[in-house]
Amino acid sequence: MARNEPIQGGTESPEGQRSPGRRKAVRYAVPVAVAGLAAATIGLVPALAKSGDPDLPKISAEDLIAKVAKSDVQQMSGSVKVTTDLGLPSLPGGGSLGSLGAGAGHGGKPGGADPRAKLTELASGSHTLRVAVDGPDKQRVSIVESAAEYSVIRDGDQVWAYDSASNTVHHTTAPHDKAKAGQHAGPEQLKGASPQELAKKALAAVDDSTAVSVDGTAKVAGRDAYQLVVKPKAQESTVGAVRIAVDARTGMPLKFTLAPKSGGKAAIDAAFTKVDFAKPGASTFDFTPPKGAKVTEDKADGAKRQRDHKGAPAELSGLDVVGKSWTSIAQFKMPADAAKGAKGGSLGKNAGGAGALLDTLGTKVSGPFGSGHLFSTRLVNVLMTDDGHVYAGAVTKEALIKAAK
Repeated sequence: MARNEPIQGGTESPEGQRSPGRRKAVRYAVPVAVAGLAAATIGLVPALAKSGDPDLPKISAEDLIAKVAKSDVQQMSGSVKVTTDLGLPSLPGGGSLGSLGAGAGHGGKPGGADPRAKLTELASGSHTLRVAVDGPDKQRVSIVESAAEYSVIRDGDQVWAYDSASNTVHHTTAPHDKAKAGQHAGPEQLKGASPQELAKKALAAVDDSTAVSVDGTAKVAGRDAYQLVVKPKAQESTVGAVRIAVDARTGMPLKFTLAPKSGGKAAIDAAFTKVDFAKPGASTFDFTPPKGAKVTEDKADGAKRQRDHKGAPAELSGLDVVGKSWTSIAQFKMPADAAKGAKGGSLGKNAGGAGALLDTLGTKVSGPFGSGHLFSTRLVNVLMTDDGHVYAGAVTKEALIKAAK
């Protein structure tokens, strides 16, 4: 182009400077270009926002629930991220109630690799689980931390639990009776934090007191999923909504999110970050205690474990559940010694005793039941009366006090 050729109504001087007409044109052209780019970007926003939502056939909430119920995945492996924020009260000197059980086993003793000592660690914070399943008798669940790993492996009737941080091993034999499997310290207990198990419990509460709907689709762990939303209708429930991402092909829940009615971030969020439905390698379920590891043998047979399991709750006399579904309230009577401490007896006289701890963590309340302490989290409320009765549920404080007699 010639140097002195007119450009947008103006000319350039021999020194290369733009004329006033040129500058005016540029001044108008730049905003127009920016506006055009902005308009194009705005037009892309809906497409970008929905780009991760797969286009799946329509399905009703009832059919989606039935799809979950019929799901029977026997072989899979993957990683699950579990984040729990129940809002547990802080203990004097720091820490929370969720950390009390960490490192404590059956009977309050150091648990080492015993799975029962690990369950409470999942009650707060974020954790990564690696899971593998090959039928009902081959399972592996690992809690992966930054510098250590805790694994529970079941291969047939042999169950091993290994804590790499302490280099300790817990070995036991799984009962052949499936009815006793829940009483057994094995992978089944840790699997309770998986999206599948959490969803199963939530869907079991679906009845006339529940509103269910399908709220679009999502991508979870690279798989197409439907979004099932479950909302309690009862005003007394502290649960706002449960959202379950259901794998479109297998019907297996891939993500579980529970939001409290009080708002804020989820109280429980468990989701697969990776999942594979191929048969895991046989070596996945092999385990040999590492050299130098301390091995603890659980020599109690199934019958004794059953007696032990029944014996502990028996101390909580009168265990009962009032209400139903989302407004269920568990009530029971504490052992005499614990009730005496809660009322301010021999234990409560000490500054560090049960009575002082109750005053620190709970709020003193009174009602037709007399007096007691109310303990609140973002999801669960617990009322402990001075005469040793306990009422607990995912219900409002008012509902809990009203249920106490």
